[in-house]
Amino acid sequence: MDRAIEALRSGAWLTRERVNLVSAALLIASVAGLLYLVATAHGLIDRQGRPIGTDFSNVYAAGSYVREGRPEAPFDPPLQYAREQKLFGAATPFYGWHYPPFFLFVAGALALMPYGVALAVWQAATLGLYLLTIWAIIFSSPRLRGKGQGEGAYSLAQNSGDSPSPTPRAAGRGEVLLLALAFPAVLINVGHGQNGLLTAALLGAALVKLDRAPLVAGILFGLLAYKPQFGVMIPIALMASGRWRCFAAAAATVLLLTVATTLAFGPHVWQAFLASTRFTRVVALEQGDTGWYKIQSLFAWARMWGAPVPYAYALQGALAVALGAALIRLWRGAASYPLKAAALCLAAILATPYSFDYDMVALAPAIAFLAADGYAHGFGAWEKTALAALWLSPLLARSVAHVTLIPLGVPAMLAIFVLLLRRTTREHSSPTAFSGAFLLK
Repeated sequence: MDRAIEALRSGAWLTRERVNLVSAALLIASVAGLLYLVATAHGLIDRQGRPIGTDFSNVYAAGSYVREGRPEAPFDPPLQYAREQKLFGAATPFYGWHYPPFFLFVAGALALMPYGVALAVWQAATLGLYLLTIWAIIFSSPRLRGKGQGEGAYSLAQNSGDSPSPTPRAAGRGEVLLLALAFPAVLINVGHGQNGLLTAALLGAALVKLDRAPLVAGILFGLLAYKPQFGVMIPIALMASGRWRCFAAAAATVLLLTVATTLAFGPHVWQAFLASTRFTRVVALEQGDTGWYKIQSLFAWARMWGAPVPYAYALQGALAVALGAALIRLWRGAASYPLKAAALCLAAILATPYSFDYDMVALAPAIAFLAADGYAHGFGAWEKTALAALWLSPLLARSVAHVTLIPLGVPAMLAIFVLLLRRTTREHSSPTAFSGAFLLK
């Protein structure tokens, strides 16, 4: 027992071979499951009576209204459901439209194609952006590029300790892509036709570009306005660290998107959107009609345990305040940049009450940044095991919540956030001192 605990503490159990084996097995199982879903479908409907891509059906239905010149219709649940039934059959479940009007541009463009083609284009494009972002975090960013200290990316399965190993084993490009593709949240996102891959790409790419190209980073942050619940923590980090050019670019991007949306769809679309937020808040979130077990937030955890709505909001608000305070301390301090970036990714998900398991794809940039910092400065006790648990958590999040009423993603993210803060107390490097972990030629 003592040896097992020590292996978990040190991370010695996380061998390179084991990482590759588990990743390959999960990826093969995921692809097989998706192929089975498509092979057993009847046209656009899967064997359970749902449209292929499930949640993507609401995007396509909304886009069809945009093409007809009725951009306000998706915000009316009965109208939206009527269109989904028209497209996919009377027995199709209801998939609500909960996005700001910005996303109507994307929906309208996708609706120009047949549904199957639009779904394939959406999945391929967002998956490609996600993989490019993880690639940039690991291999391309000047922040993450060493100076004459070896070649290759370090594998997650390196020896543990409080200082980097002098002879790390280099992981190839294929291994990095395998880990990124096999991340369980990717399967969940692809299966639901959701946009978590796009969220992860925008957030991760903005953090890679933040210092080298602050205006570009600001634009990328601003584009996250299509899912505004994940942008609450971003201004806090930018203001705390004095990155005003990026802050201004993000604000200007949101302003320009608002103007363009108003000109394209008319001011009435905003009235329709604001009216629809009550349905999203009350039915989808507070009453949990979409299933609290799918929502990975402290709010959903409290509601599953029977807490009244005001108490659940109070708990979620207290957590958001604590996360904001931690980010201010972290981003104003001398912690290494990857820790700051990972903390912002984690806080962005933890701070909102409305975060589903497919949104946990945004944890991939956090995991990449944390692995980068670990191999630059060494992993502390429990850090590698906690990082592996975070990587696996989306796979079990729904089933664990069904049985225990605990959204597994929340304690996993909180544990990593606490370990990250502990790490900053023993790391005294400046933001520019991060080097040597990921150099490629």
